[in-house]
Amino acid sequence: MVKLLKSALIITLLSGMFGCSSPVYVQKDVSANLAKYRTYMWVETQRDQNDKRANASAFAEAAIHNAANAELDKRGWREVTSDPDVLLSYDILVQRSSQTQTDPVYSQPFSRVYYNPWARRWGTIYYPSQFMGYDTYETPVREGTLTVTMMDANSDKPVWQAWTTEELNSRRMTEAEASKAVKKIFRRLDKK
Repeated sequence: MVKLLKSALIITLLSGMFGCSSPVYVQKDVSANLAKYRTYMWVETQRDQNDKRANASAFAEAAIHNAANAELDKRGWREVTSDPDVLLSYDILVQRSSQTQTDPVYSQPFSRVYYNPWARRWGTIYYPSQFMGYDTYETPVREGTLTVTMMDANSDKPVWQAWTTEELNSRRMTEAEASKAVKKIFRRLDKK
């Protein structure tokens, strides 16, 4: 019985940890065979040649590169400086959003004093709090969307793209949040 309770507790905790994770979305070119690609090179994405805007996630850039390099290295890929199979790029979008939250509302508990003439004594009746409904309100949040794109180096045609959206704790995506998002994205690279 104790083993059953312990295993049920572990399953509940694990499903709570992994069930609250944000989903990763993937688009893949059906004609592309990802098994034939083994080398990659990072490329910068800009709107045009005069695009000198500051990156909203400059501190997360190194974390993204390091996490992606580690994940691809685990899968047998290697980074090269010339003649790659795949061009790898990323994009981060940080935007404001709102989230609907609901909190239960309960009445205040109270008690009433009464006199019992037959027993000739005072008594107290306790009325517990009761559920009255929900209080619904909007709270502002910041969401960061990380998109990783792989393009065939010969044709410049996108062959694989994945993205995930996370709720951010600050105005910019931190190194830890970027690293976590990259790991989640590259777990989907193995899935067909």
